[in-house]
Amino acid sequence: MNSTIATWFRQAALLVFTPHCFDNYFIEFNYFDGPCFSATLSKCLGLGIILGSLLVKIPQILKLVQNKSGEGISITSVTFDLAAITIYMSYSFVKQFPFSSWGDTSFLAIQTVIVAVLVLIYENAVMKALIYLTTYLGICYVMMSGITPINVLWTLQTCNIPIVVIGKLIQAWANFKNGHTGQLSAITMFMLFFGSAARIFTSIQETGDTVVILTYTAGTLANSLLVFQILYYWNVQVKQKAE
Repeated sequence: MNSTIATWFRQAALLVFTPHCFDNYFIEFNYFDGPCFSATLSKCLGLGIILGSLLVKIPQILKLVQNKSGEGISITSVTFDLAAITIYMSYSFVKQFPFSSWGDTSFLAIQTVIVAVLVLIYENAVMKALIYLTTYLGICYVMMSGITPINVLWTLQTCNIPIVVIGKLIQAWANFKNGHTGQLSAITMFMLFFGSAARIFTSIQETGDTVVILTYTAGTLANSLLVFQILYYWNVQVKQKAE
């Protein structure tokens, strides 16, 4: 009975600890191993980000549904965002990176494509929404099934930095031009900002992939611009409503 419980405990603990760190902490009782602390912190952050990603764009989706409008949200920006997410998801899946280092992108992809479809539907472009969804699912299959060579995925991943930045800048320009952030969800943007910032650390620890690290760094900087705009235009919107 005790051995069974110990086995279950070890299997559960290995979701967070590497085998080496598990032995360090629970067998040798060495709690001052720097590399193990960093690795464990990275794993915990990664799992936390994955759990957070289950809900990160739900506020945005609910805001769209509640207002039945996609006003202020650039479908081009959403598509760039979806492309960046899908490229990294496919690259990481094929490279067999630890799920804790990229699992959030699978949930982000689902939620982002829902946002795109809703924006199109509320623009009375139902057929475009259907074509958009079908095309996206087909692209996912091609990129993740092994059909696409890994060198092509790597090239696409290197292109992710400009894709991420351009996508965010398009949305930032739309906000500036409109003088407000429209249906952009503040909760979603703050979660994306903090999530991408945490991913810089987890990517360094779990993948060591320079391109991935630079991509998340660029994404964090770009997200910070949108967060700034939300805060800046927040008072503008309040004043307009007060008037």
